[in-house]
Amino acid sequence: MTPITMPKLSDTMLEGTLVKWHKKPGDKISLGDVIADVETDKATMEMEAFDEGILGEIVIPAGGVVKVGEPIAMLDNGGKPPSAVVSSAPATPSEAPAPRKSSLAPASPRPKTRPMADGSRVKASPLAKKIAAERGIDLSRLQGSGPGARILAADLENAPTAGRSAPSAPAAVKIDVPMSDSDKKIPLSGMRRTIAERLLASKTQIPHFYLTMEMDAAPLAKLRKDINAAAESTGAPKITVNDFVLLAAARAAAAHPKVNAAFAGDAIVEYSGVHLSVAIAVEDGLVTPVVRAADKLSIRALSAAVKDLATRARGKKLKPEEYAGGTLTVSNLGAYGVDNFYAIINPPQSLILAVGAIVKKPVVGPNDQIVAGQRMAISLSGDHRVVDGALGAEYLATVRKMLENPTTLLV
Repeated sequence: MTPITMPKLSDTMLEGTLVKWHKKPGDKISLGDVIADVETDKATMEMEAFDEGILGEIVIPAGGVVKVGEPIAMLDNGGKPPSAVVSSAPATPSEAPAPRKSSLAPASPRPKTRPMADGSRVKASPLAKKIAAERGIDLSRLQGSGPGARILAADLENAPTAGRSAPSAPAAVKIDVPMSDSDKKIPLSGMRRTIAERLLASKTQIPHFYLTMEMDAAPLAKLRKDINAAAESTGAPKITVNDFVLLAAARAAAAHPKVNAAFAGDAIVEYSGVHLSVAIAVEDGLVTPVVRAADKLSIRALSAAVKDLATRARGKKLKPEEYAGGTLTVSNLGAYGVDNFYAIINPPQSLILAVGAIVKKPVVGPNDQIVAGQRMAISLSGDHRVVDGALGAEYLATVRKMLENPTTLLV
């Protein structure tokens, strides 16, 4: 008998919940069989068998929580040596052969990896190679957590880039909170624990600075109304204010590539593509799936991509690679009636854009007359190690200019 262990199914996963077993003891397991559903801190995913045999004892029943790398079941593989049996892995394209090119996932050149110390070649998934190429990570220095020690995208989360040492997370602080018998104590879910750890690391390790601009949102509101009136007659999907904001944020980043970057200790990594992380509220917190090459998309293609990601995020159906490789983030709380706010940077990125609601207010119009206007606040949180105040202001001004002249985003 050889153990089947809990794989690392997301970049921040420390433990998983066995939602459902698709096999029972005594069932024959073939390569590629889906054996269980696992809930991570970000999604519910299928686990696929990477060896053949008979499923023996189920160590962790449905509903159980287990740390990454610990046994969840036993496999009778006919006496093969343990090295021939590998942990289960997600049945997703992230560790399958590289997908064909698409408008949302442009192909990246394969990184050149030098041999391991024993002369063997580095084994890594296509996504891991893509991320390594973008971030300048030497894959030969990493220990993989995938089948046969294969390097997965999740293994690159804290990998050193350009000579940078992997950051150490701040130590957890135990807080004594007074409680009465009528108070409810809710254990942290995997998602909430991850959010707490990452935001603590961001605020304690990244020197944030903040900028805000108020923009004239009347042209944007009118154009959106006209587009959606035409869409209604043809049955086409509607376009949201957030779609315009996302496209402006991405194209402005392409125009100011120095903000589309990350701090790497002794270097700054300037990304070759604008891969937009979109903050989406889900039942237990916040997730940030990524739209690849967002600056290259049309407004309708971007809108469709975001709607698809949001739907699957709320259903916990996103794949691991759909969280990885974002280069900047947009968070929009306008739909909740928030006028203005500052967001916390999503590491290792150096910039996040926060967007408020369109608000009607008196403004100074032509001939210094007070008229009714529609205004919207856009705010930037920047990593001052990468983005200076002037650069941040230039980027924010470009976003504003695009949104105040929204027809430019339609071409």
